[in-house]
Amino acid sequence: MGDAQHTYRYPGELRDVPGWFPPLDQMLFSWFLERQEKPGDLLELGAYMGKSAILLGQHLRDGERFTVCDLFGGEAPDGANRAETTKSYASLTRQAFERNYLSFHDALPKVIEGPTSVVPGEVAPGTCRFVHIDASHLYEHVYGDIGAAREILLPDGIVVLDDFRSEHTPGVSVAVWEAVLNRDLRPICLSTQKLYATWGDPEPVQEELLAMLRERTDVGLSVQEAAGHRLVRTRAQKMQAPPFPRSRHYVEPVAAPSPPPRPRRSPARRIAVDLLPPVVTRAVRKVRAR
Repeated sequence: MGDAQHTYRYPGELRDVPGWFPPLDQMLFSWFLERQEKPGDLLELGAYMGKSAILLGQHLRDGERFTVCDLFGGEAPDGANRAETTKSYASLTRQAFERNYLSFHDALPKVIEGPTSVVPGEVAPGTCRFVHIDASHLYEHVYGDIGAAREILLPDGIVVLDDFRSEHTPGVSVAVWEAVLNRDLRPICLSTQKLYATWGDPEPVQEELLAMLRERTDVGLSVQEAAGHRLVRTRAQKMQAPPFPRSRHYVEPVAAPSPPPRPRRSPARRIAVDLLPPVVTRAVRKVRAR
């Protein structure tokens, strides 16, 4: 097998990066990040191959820091987490993440290779404006990640929780809704797979979000009330991914050359072919071919 440096397939566009990051969430991430006026750092817990991290990095402003934490195939903190990692993320390596990220950006974020439990010791409290949690799906770990996000976020910061209602991640669902009911987490909106929330006042951002979404024809929208919380539900309707800068490895596709036009036979030739005996026609064709 050849050197991995030569066999690795670099992404040309964001859609080429492996991962689960639908167009609706790409649009919502960008909207929340661009709406925020106060400076603050960015944090992602669980990066996989870097698809969402690449988009987050696009919204990093001067003076802000971006931190990414993932096991990247390293040693998990406990047996259950080790089994989860082996089953779902066996192909994940830090090298693959960094190659993908550097295909779109000039410099890497701060990368923490380890369990998310170490993040509070690496990221100062009250410094982040946006936190994306997409790491372990086990209840105990998600519970801890939510608690860490609360300490790390600015008062009106946004936390995004992935897989909060997938049938294969009940631990995430329990931890997320427990945080809503008992830990003062306040939902802003729900997509098919992510919950967007804050520990600040959700009403101003919800009103702006609703106004924006009502102008779009590619987003289905409904509003419900539950346990004293207004839940803005969104779903994609034939949505295209929002524009995103191409990677430095993008190659413009080359159109296949058109075949030369077939020569048209003159009316006299067509009549001759129709009227002459087949044996004479074949003889004429052989002479012309030679």
